[in-house]
Amino acid sequence: MAFCSTCGTQIADGATCPKCAVGAGQGASTAAPAVAPAAAGLTDNMAGALAYVTIIPAIVFLVLEPYNKKRFVRFHSFQSIFFCIAWVVIGIGLSFIGHIPFLWTIVRLALFVIWLILVLKAYQGQMFKLPVIGDIAEQQAGA
Repeated sequence: MAFCSTCGTQIADGATCPKCAVGAGQGASTAAPAVAPAAAGLTDNMAGALAYVTIIPAIVFLVLEPYNKKRFVRFHSFQSIFFCIAWVVIGIGLSFIGHIPFLWTIVRLALFVIWLILVLKAYQGQMFKLPVIGDIAEQQAGA
């Protein structure tokens, strides 16, 4: 699935957005240059990937325009925030279980791999949803 580059609505590959009549991956004008000028800011996929770097860019993207108007960036920002919260909760939960070094290593490695997948999927322009966190993020991004 693709997303409208203007409004962020999910559309079929190669289809036209029903809201703003822009095709998937096209800008508002068909005569737009292939490369955006430097003053245009980040592309949606780059902003989505950067939202996962820490919780700070995710919050910044939710506050700054034009990123807070784009559903794709909002989704990845919210999913990043909720994933960071889940990471902290899992860390606190593991501290109550005890210090089992092997368990800590496996959990941290799994969380790192999930984080890496989230960054790569966002950079590829995909809305990859985690099972519970992704649903909550999608609700928040659509609101």
